[in-house]
Amino acid sequence: MKQPDVDRLKELLNTADKIVIIPHKNPDGDAIGSTLGLHYFLSLIGKESKVMVPNDFPKFLKWIPGAKDILIYEYQTDYCKNLIAAADVIFTLDFNDFSRTGEVCKELENTKAKFVMIDHHQQPFGYAEITYSDTSMSSTCEMVYTLVDAFGLAEKITPEMATCLYTGILTDTGSFKYRSTTSKTHRAIAQLIDQGAQGTLISQQIYDNNSPSRLKLLGIALNNLVIMPEYRTAFITMSQAELDTHNYAKGDTEGFVNYGLTLEGIIFAVIFIENKEEGIIKISFRSVGDFSVNKFARNHFNGGGHDNAAGGRSELSLEQTVEKFKALLPEYKTDLLA
Repeated sequence: MKQPDVDRLKELLNTADKIVIIPHKNPDGDAIGSTLGLHYFLSLIGKESKVMVPNDFPKFLKWIPGAKDILIYEYQTDYCKNLIAAADVIFTLDFNDFSRTGEVCKELENTKAKFVMIDHHQQPFGYAEITYSDTSMSSTCEMVYTLVDAFGLAEKITPEMATCLYTGILTDTGSFKYRSTTSKTHRAIAQLIDQGAQGTLISQQIYDNNSPSRLKLLGIALNNLVIMPEYRTAFITMSQAELDTHNYAKGDTEGFVNYGLTLEGIIFAVIFIENKEEGIIKISFRSVGDFSVNKFARNHFNGGGHDNAAGGRSELSLEQTVEKFKALLPEYKTDLLA
């Protein structure tokens, strides 16, 4: 974070009494870790804040320090609306467009609060008083760590804050294997370990707490895997019936899309998940190398994200969405085979 922005943020916080921190809808490890990490940082400098998520988050993140105090808009709607309306400052983390917050979007558009954006996704919207946007960062948690360091307080990080930030960096880097992982990322992780983050225990909480139904659901997903070697592409479909049959819980399909990229020669992996409640097909895109799934998602599936990880959605049926996807691949054959 640049020093002028640090100075502006300090000035803004000096006069802020009511602070709210909000991530995107369907928050993942980076969203939960960064918002709670920022919450603990604000406490460190004498500021109270409330963390509010648009909807509930997966069970495998419920153990994170501070998670029990998170407000959930879909369950506590009136209380959360009042907090947003009364806020002096609202931090938006791990997203850069109000539309990513679902039902919370209208409240954010109408509040008189000043916004601070901290995010590492592409093409940020200009709604914030202070925008800290860096697409080269591995995660929003790494950005929060960098903010804390810019305040000269890295050595004051508490074990709780360290655990939150480590969790988000771990999950958003694919356990440090994505190319967004840099030497700066590892230096941040080293400092977080020094401040009390226990990497082995965090990994166990995130990755080694599967329910039997989730593993059976993974089996269904792998059985549905379609490989298209002529396009170096693999995709998975999950119908609502398949989810229901295996007692799907929020977060159960997290990471399934990455299995396609473990196949030799595959550089583009996709998962299509039917969500009848919302009337959409939720889509996750992953790639390795120079093929930009961010552009693909933005151009064709109302989404976006990073060059190698993005999301999208379709209002067609599951079958129609897959057919649309397959019909697009010839257009990208040159890029996929490069």
